[in-house]
Parts: sequence; structure tokens; C-alpha cells
Amino acid sequence: MISKLGQVMLYVNDQDAAVSFWVDKTGFSIIDEAQNPDEMKWVEIAPTSDAETSIILHDKKAVAKMSPDVNLGTPSLMFFTDDLDRLYENFQAKQITVGEVVTLPQGRVFNFSDHEENYFAVMEQNK
Repeated sequence: MISKLGQVMLYVNDQDAAVSFWVDKTGFSIIDEAQNPDEMKWVEIAPTSDAETSIILHDKKAVAKMSPDVNLGTPSLMFFTDDLDRLYENFQAKQITVGEVVTLPQGRVFNFSDHEENYFAVMEQNK
């Protein structure tokens, strides 16, 4: 039986720029980095060192070369926060493109995009 979601693969055009975006702008940490003999490098990032789910940043071209049938599209990711207003202001101050804050039945949410214009969302859940 599946017990949890461990990792999400995020395929990017520029791994160094992706690491910079996620670490320097959003506050994620590098959990692990590795490179195999075929020159395929991956970087594991997460919002905290004890997060149950992490993101693996993979180079799109390298993955396409090794596995041409893999869907390289961006997954639709929803992150959670305890302080949406503070995070929203922090992202704006770091010049991250953000959408408007919207109130849904599940809580308030806003979208943001990375340096490659991939969109993600953050939700503050109702307590």
C-alpha cells in the first residue's frame, strides 16, 4: 500500500537558476544533490529538513534524452502556509510574480510563478 507522497519531480530548463529561485527566493533548503556518471544531476529541495515530501529538480534535456516518453510538463503543486499574508508580502518583496489572493471554501490562496513561468499555488487553510 502507498503510505505517502515522497518526492515530486520538477523538470526545469536551468537547474542552477531553479535552485537559486527555490532556495534564495522561496526559502526552501537543499536536502541532497547527486550526479551520476552519465552527467545527470539532480537536486532535492524541501521547505524544511523534516518535510515529508520533497521536490527533485531535474534537467529537462537530460531526462528527455534518457527517457523520451516521460511527460516533462510542470506538475500542479499546492503548498500550505500558516501565514499567507506574510508569505505573499515576502514573495512580492523578492520580486516573485504573484497573483491576487483569492478566498475559496478551503481557505485563502494565491498563485506564484518561478523564473521559467511555471505556476504554483499556496493556501492558508481555514482552522
